[in-house]
Amino acid sequence: MNITRRALLQNISCASAACALGVPRLASAATGHESDWQWLTGNWDVFHERLRDRLVGSTTWDKFAGKSAFWHTLGGLGNIDDNLLELPSGTYRAFSARSFDPATGKWAIWWLDGRTAGKLDPPVRGGFHDAEGEFFGGDVHKGTPVTVRFRWHETGSKRPWWDQAFSTDDRKSWEINWRNYFTRTNAVATPIPFDPAASPATRDWSFLVGKWNVRNRRLRADGGWDEFASTLHNWPVMGGLGNVGDNVFHAPGGTYRGMSLRAYDAQSRRWNSWWMDGRKPAEIGTALTGSFENGVGTLIGDGTRSAWTRTETGAPRWEQASSRDGQKWETNWVADFERAA
Repeated sequence: MNITRRALLQNISCASAACALGVPRLASAATGHESDWQWLTGNWDVFHERLRDRLVGSTTWDKFAGKSAFWHTLGGLGNIDDNLLELPSGTYRAFSARSFDPATGKWAIWWLDGRTAGKLDPPVRGGFHDAEGEFFGGDVHKGTPVTVRFRWHETGSKRPWWDQAFSTDDRKSWEINWRNYFTRTNAVATPIPFDPAASPATRDWSFLVGKWNVRNRRLRADGGWDEFASTLHNWPVMGGLGNVGDNVFHAPGGTYRGMSLRAYDAQSRRWNSWWMDGRKPAEIGTALTGSFENGVGTLIGDGTRSAWTRTETGAPRWEQASSRDGQKWETNWVADFERAA
């Protein structure tokens, strides 16, 4: 978990049933879209065709293999896929995160390339019609603004496939630059194996893998503390250089969900941690960054400090604190974890 100071204050202000905005909506409340991605659940072998050079008229395609593992979060209104891509120039890891926003009726998709793990790509947004999916967003490619399009095809078949295209003329024309074709190898997703030789950082979050029951104490605006339960299911991604946590909070103001995303940036040798509140699924918060030292993980950003302790005891603790000046910190949330599986 990592929740910014701004988000914390919003949570505190809505902690009672008398909150002016009403009781927080449970992110997994039925919307009719919980099964939109059911067809992609499991493990897959992936055949890639990727244009070698984009937006220069290239007709040379690199072809290579890969693997993908896909599972659901946020009660079906979110999901993750963990990817291994065996490029001719070298294998790399990546993952994508998705969430559905009932307010707009659209899915958002974020991509994180493990080679540049300090940032998430801008999201594409859209949805499905019958067995086809179409999603659009904006990005910049080598200094050129582009519209990005993701499309999913034949999602009801045994070999669904995906393509990516760029447009530089406001969607009048498109250049497809990537296709991949999926063959399922397992109906139930299992993490793509670790590569222990990759980096010692692959072991940093191993203490958190699995299912947990959590006891929370959260500071109220009046100085008192609310106590409530939550659950966490945490998976490794990117061979241990990332992980994803799916959370359900049974808070006094109502039950809600949230998802944490973490990735190790080899260039800075620091971890990045993002938080998605299931009540605001169209956005992902600003990253906290930090590292582990002697079994203690400390990540800081946007006036918020997140600390993991007791990581070697089998009963880890997470504490969040806020600060206006980066010097004096006030603890506002403490969570104690007990392993469930």
